[in-house]
Amino acid sequence: MSQPARIGALPPEFTSAVHELAVFEWDRRLDITELDPPAKIAPYAAAIDADIESGDAGGRLIVLYDPAGNPAWEGAFRCVSFARAELPEEMARDQLLVDVGWSWLTEALQTRGAAYLAASGTVTTTTSTSFGALADKAPSGDIEIRASWTPMLDADHRLDCHLAAWQSLLLQVAGLPPDPAIRSLADRMAAR
Repeated sequence: MSQPARIGALPPEFTSAVHELAVFEWDRRLDITELDPPAKIAPYAAAIDADIESGDAGGRLIVLYDPAGNPAWEGAFRCVSFARAELPEEMARDQLLVDVGWSWLTEALQTRGAAYLAASGTVTTTTSTSFGALADKAPSGDIEIRASWTPMLDADHRLDCHLAAWQSLLLQVAGLPPDPAIRSLADRMAAR
């Protein structure tokens, strides 16, 4: 997490968000690790990486905080997400997949009761066909969903519902059903 040089100078709002990120109980099929966040986007940031056990899907989530607020964000916090997965080539060619991919995010946020503003992003699908010495390799495809939104956080609205929505997005992108077996990042780090 990026922070000012003085120890103990973290704003309570950001400290609370980082705590929620650390103790959130993740689906057991996700391997969550802490990342060094970008240092120049906001005064405070925390980041995680997720690999899905199948190995062909994953993502990153960055939680940004600027106590002064950011007009482009329409708030002080911003969630920045990347999710990707390999797909069968015929699925990646489906023109409706980009709209469906975006709806996975917005529906996950709504379903989890995650209040937010200023959502934006892109959904990209690609296909690959191999030739020459690689001609025996089956055609393949993939999807990438890059998104950001401003979570509306206060005493009644916490970051955990946004984390649950992001987890749901990752599972949908990977084609996995929800699973009640969960674990927290703090538990995983303590076990190491």
